[in-house]
Formats: sequence, C-alpha cells, structure tokens
Amino acid sequence: MSAAPIGTPPSPVTFSQALAFWLKLGFISFGGPAGQIAIMHRALVEEKRWISEARFLHALNYCMLLPGPEAQQLATYLGWLMHRTWGGVVAGVLFVLPSLFILIGLSWIYVAFGQVTWVAGLLYGIKPAVAAIVVQAVHRMGSKILKNPSRSPVLSAGAAISFIAVYFFQVPFPWVVLVAAVVGWLAARWVPQQFAAAKSPHGGAGVAPEGLAWVIDDHTPTPEHARFTPGRLARVLVAGAALWLLPLGALVLWQGWDSTLAQMAWFFTKAALMTFGGAYAVLPYVFQGAVEHFGWLTALQMMDGLALGETTPGPLIMVVAFVGYLGGHHQQVLGPDAVFWGAALAATVVTWFTFLPSFIFILAGGPLVESTHGKLQFTAPLAAISAAVVGVVASLALFFLTHIAIKPDASWDWVAIAIASAAAVALLRFKQGVVPVLLVCALAGWAARGLAWA
Repeated sequence: MSAAPIGTPPSPVTFSQALAFWLKLGFISFGGPAGQIAIMHRALVEEKRWISEARFLHALNYCMLLPGPEAQQLATYLGWLMHRTWGGVVAGVLFVLPSLFILIGLSWIYVAFGQVTWVAGLLYGIKPAVAAIVVQAVHRMGSKILKNPSRSPVLSAGAAISFIAVYFFQVPFPWVVLVAAVVGWLAARWVPQQFAAAKSPHGGAGVAPEGLAWVIDDHTPTPEHARFTPGRLARVLVAGAALWLLPLGALVLWQGWDSTLAQMAWFFTKAALMTFGGAYAVLPYVFQGAVEHFGWLTALQMMDGLALGETTPGPLIMVVAFVGYLGGHHQQVLGPDAVFWGAALAATVVTWFTFLPSFIFILAGGPLVESTHGKLQFTAPLAAISAAVVGVVASLALFFLTHIAIKPDASWDWVAIAIASAAAVALLRFKQGVVPVLLVCALAGWAARGLAWA
C-alpha cells in the first residue's frame, strides 16, 4: 500500500492489507517491546498513515496499564480498532505464531544437539550475555520508574524491599505484587505527591509534521464496535471464559488435574496475570514455579531459553514456549514414543494460556480501563507495582550473574565474567542492539571453548 500525498487521507485499510502487515510484523518484531513498538510506529504512523500519532500513543498508554506483553497488546488493540474483533485476534495471533514455531524448532535443536561441543560453546558465550541483558533491563526500568528517589522515596523503598524479599527470603512474586498494589493504593490517599502523572515508559515517538492525514486521525470518532456496552462486554467475557475453561477441562479429563499439561495450563494462566512491567517482570515468577517448584527444567536451561528468546522475533515472554517444550520433553507427556510431539504440544498449551488473557483484556476490558486513565487511585497502585518489579528483576539479574560467575567446583569463571562485562559495556555504554551482542558473545564462547580457556 503506497503512501498517499501529504494532506490526503490514505484509502481505507482493507482486511487483507492489514493481514499482510501483521504477518510481516510477526517475522521482523525483534528488539523487545521498545523495538517492536518503534517498528509499528514507523510503519503505521509515518509510512502507511493508518493511525495518527495521538491515537497511537493513546492506544500505547492504554496497553501499558494492563498486565501482559504491551507490544503484542498494542498490535491487538490497533487491529481491533481497524477491523473489529477478528482484526484484533489476527493481529495478536500473528504477533506470536511465527516465534512459537521458531522456538519449537530451536528447542528441538537444543535438546538434540545442546551437548555437542560447538553448540555448548555457543551457549557458554550466550549465557553471560543474557545476564548482561537482564542488568540492562534493570537499568532501563529503574531509570524510568525511579526517576527521583529523593522526591519519591515510597517507590525507591518498594524496589529495595522487593529485591530483599525475593532474593534473600524467596517470597513468591504474586505476594510482592499484591503488597505493592496495596501500598500504592494507601500512598495515593496519604501521600499523593509521591506519584507523578503516569506516562508511557517508551516516551513519545516525535511530533508528526503538520499537514499529514491518516485513516484514523485525532478527531476520528471511536468506532461503534469499540464503545462500551454491557451486552458486548458479557459476550466477550463468556467467549473468553469458554476459550480458557474448555481446553483446561479437556486436559484435566484427559490426563488428570495433577498432570504436567494441566498444571502448565493453570500455572501459566496465573503467570499471565502477574506480568505488570513486561516479560522481565514475570521471569522470576516463572523461574520459581518452573525450575524450583515443578522441576520442568534447570536454572541453566532457563538461562539458555532466555537466550533463545532474545534471538527470535516476537515478545520476550515467548520464552515460556521453551519452558513448556523442555517440561513436556522431560515429562514425556504423550509417552516415550511421541516425545517430540508431546513437547511441542506442551509448548503450544503454555503459549495458549499465557496469551489468552491479553486478548480478553483488550477486547473486553479496554473501554473500562480507558475510562480510568489518569485517575490517581488507579495509576498509583500500578506505579508501586512497577517499582517493586525493578527490585524483582534486580534479584533475577544477581541470580544469573552468580550462576555464570561461579563454576560447579566453586571456582571463579573469569572468561564468563569477562564476556558478561563486555556485553554490559556494549549494551549500556555503547547502546548496541541485543542480537549483535548475543552473536558476538556466542562466538566468543565458542572460541573460548575451542581454545580450552573455559
């Protein structure tokens, strides 16, 4: 679809045109939430002019209020705005589906060849890079959420207490979120000056030149299908409940409540509701459950999965597909004669129950959440949760750093420490992209293993 002359609105967007864009986006959405949002902004606002700057940022701010992957929710929201429910479903599904197939393939390679010398060398170099990436996430989140500790000590104290609670006392992540929300609600009543007006952490994308016109501009009325009605809300909630309950019920009837697949469905449903703050925020919860409680994979395998997730398109939370694959493989959920298909089924089950709530939030809760935008009693608990998330992710970073820095024999792994330090400098000082850093670190690990340095 070619761009219309400046000042002339582009032709209405057909469903097939939108479908082609969402499919392409699913294969090029690298760079985490910030990169994915930037790709959508450049394509939809600047190039195709399907939606105006103000409407795009309004949708982004709305998605930031919800738990779940904000970039995927933004795609769902924009698809829904343009082409009703099926537009949102198609946009959201295609944002995830390519990365699911890619991760199933990479997980199979990891299980089949992960112990081969050259593959092990690549993974040895990637793990320190992952630790550096999580450190970068702490820095980025902290710089945006804890901007002025002297003026907002409640938020800074919440981050510090959350770090201590999770790292030293292994407090479950849901309790951290719940306590943070209560503290934020109380602080909004007692010390409201602690909370600045909520803003998108991604910032504005720039002011569009005057004279541009869009298919959906600043003054386009809200489409009829996007307005709140009790009947529409009830229909979406019933459909969403059926899409959650029927697969879960089928898994329970098939293999029992205590089966691996049923427990994965229930666990990742809860994980989906805990993802205030993005993928890094839910990783500690997934780690606690998948590694420490259920034993679906090991801590080092979790780091490998995060590395694979960083190198594929789609939301970073797609690392859950790797968790599901390895859990299904280890537990042989379809028996010893169908190990691959059982692992692939587990990855699919995990993905379904992780992303289903995001669709329900957008299609059902969108008008309700939008009506509360800017009200302190709603934004303050979210700000407190975001501050707590900084501490939680910091605990994850320290955990990863400890695991890559100390060998099984309790000696220091100086090569891994050097790779992690170089990766951190590249990410934080020189602002290099995640994928190039991972590739260079992987080659460094391969060379170190080849030279018997590690």
